[in-house]
Amino acid sequence: MENVVLVIHLILALCLIGVVLLQRSEGGGLGIGGGGSGGAVSSRGLGTALGKLTWVFAVAFIMTSIGLTVIARQNSAGSSVVDRLGVEQTGQTPAVPSGNDLLPPPTNEEPTAPRAD
Repeated sequence: MENVVLVIHLILALCLIGVVLLQRSEGGGLGIGGGGSGGAVSSRGLGTALGKLTWVFAVAFIMTSIGLTVIARQNSAGSSVVDRLGVEQTGQTPAVPSGNDLLPPPTNEEPTAPRAD
């Protein structure tokens, strides 16, 4: 199921790119310099067939994105990356050395005084 939705998602992405590239430019980038007749604020709305097709592909692309997210969430429920790696968890936390652990181990020998020769 996930593979089918993923293939549809990729086809929609390619179609969306193609339809956007086929559309006529109405001025500068980001709608600047369009003369007041371009963009989503115009009174003509979605007049062209390519504009309507772009909206259809965009909505379908968003729907498949949400669908893939839901499928991925269901597949990963209750698992972690460590489980997938095959690393065994012991449930114990590693010991943190304290200040006493950094000292050399005590010896049973008594300190000797230096010899005076």
